[in-house]
Amino acid sequence: MPGLDQDRYQIAAQEDRSGYRNRTSVPASLRASGGRAFQTVVRDLSVSGFSATAISFIHPSTRCWLTLPGLDSQAARVVWWDDGVVGCAFEDLLDPDLFEGVLERWQNRGGMPAGR
Repeated sequence: MPGLDQDRYQIAAQEDRSGYRNRTSVPASLRASGGRAFQTVVRDLSVSGFSATAISFIHPSTRCWLTLPGLDSQAARVVWWDDGVVGCAFEDLLDPDLFEGVLERWQNRGGMPAGR
């Protein structure tokens, strides 16, 4: 059924957006549609979205791509920008195993992966 998967995503994303976001510090790159990629730091992460540093304004609803170390780019949409921080919702929920792997590697590491 067309739209059914998208409807399920919207419901899950809203529940996840109101749930706990994991504070972290992950170096990454972010590229807004039509722009160049820039280095950023992911400040919090959930299966449905993230916030990251972005000195320049990025207009809400802009499509962007987040690339975390060692992973493929993840498509997202800008939801808000405030004083150098951007909040985005992933177009597809992150795979729970991928999400847990990122947290395990980076959470409370001050931007350094485990084992370094």
